[in-house]
Amino acid sequence: MNASLTLTLTLVLALMAHVTLKFWLNTRQVRHVARHRAAVPVTYAETVSLADHQKAADYTLAKARLSQIDIALDAAVLMGWTLLGGLDALNQLLLGWMGSGMAQQIALVLVFSLVGGAIGLPLSLVQTFGVEQRFGFNKITPGLWLADMAKGLALGLVLGMPILWVLLWLMQTGGEWWWLWAWGVLVGWQLFLMAIAPNVIMPLFNKFSPLDDESLKARVQALMQRSGFTAKGFFVMDGSRRSAHSNAFFTGFGASKRVVFFDTLLKQLSPAEMEAVLAHELGHFKHKHILKMMATSFSLMLAGLALLGWLAQQVWFYTGLGVMPNLEGGNDALALVLFMLVTPVFTLFVAPVSSWRSRQQEFEADAYAVSQTPGKDLSSALLKLYQDNAATLTPDPMYVKFYYSHPPASERLLRMRTA
Repeated sequence: MNASLTLTLTLVLALMAHVTLKFWLNTRQVRHVARHRAAVPVTYAETVSLADHQKAADYTLAKARLSQIDIALDAAVLMGWTLLGGLDALNQLLLGWMGSGMAQQIALVLVFSLVGGAIGLPLSLVQTFGVEQRFGFNKITPGLWLADMAKGLALGLVLGMPILWVLLWLMQTGGEWWWLWAWGVLVGWQLFLMAIAPNVIMPLFNKFSPLDDESLKARVQALMQRSGFTAKGFFVMDGSRRSAHSNAFFTGFGASKRVVFFDTLLKQLSPAEMEAVLAHELGHFKHKHILKMMATSFSLMLAGLALLGWLAQQVWFYTGLGVMPNLEGGNDALALVLFMLVTPVFTLFVAPVSSWRSRQQEFEADAYAVSQTPGKDLSSALLKLYQDNAATLTPDPMYVKFYYSHPPASERLLRMRTA
């Protein structure tokens, strides 16, 4: 059996396993949540109403059922681009129209991205104006949705095209070690985007106003001081323009870090609970979770680029995935797109490892928060957030292992009570 056929069979088998696993996990989630919908778990019988519990269950079930369609669509799109010849046809069309060269390769990636976005658009609309609207979370208007999409597309072109050109140029001219130079450029580029995001990118989509609640500001400043952290400012984001969901986060580097609260969060939590939520976020910095996450991400990126550097030189990599490479060269964009297409098929099987590590970090951040603020404040804040965001209290344990980056509410609250 030649290498090309081996790759074809490997992709087919891996995709079948990938889809089967996702459907199985989704089905488990639906059955488990539906089975526990009729009654609030005993632990929360006095703090969570049956109506809130059932709303969370119904919201979870609605998202899971939509996810079933998404799983099937993703598999069909992958097969359409690869073994059914879609990417090869697009590449040949652009070669016939533009000839070979950098412009054709950039056009290939651009058209591929636009078509992929268009295919996923109907499900995105159903999620936003169907599921989110039905459960009272969607606040975005069609006009604002269109404006966000236009801004996102323009931003993608302005920020994405230059780095794509550099990456393809390095693939062409960087020699055997192009992937190492590309890794250095991509790391620098990501750090640059993280640095400019608070002042350049994020304000394009949301309004950020200084926190004007002096009592709350005094609380969080005192917390920051005794925890040994500094921030450039405290801001409120108009998240309610788009969604009723709430959050709080840090953005920026070093002393330029900003603390950002969703305006919805300020309406939901008391000042003491807000302080506890902020203490949790500080726990991530205290334990260097952000740096660890970046180090892991950059390491995986390096490994992925090294693998791509080898695969891009193998003819069977293209033919085994349904694409005829250009024998005169100029296959870098093809290799890049193919790699982006097939990698998620295989990474799902290691998802429990990264999800487990993320959940452990959440426990560590909770423990830090409890050491800085009363545990009852964080417990009540978490319970309110889970209720307001309609997060189910009874997710399927196996589904949690694969998909949950945050522990379920029951596990977090039990851990805090035990501590």
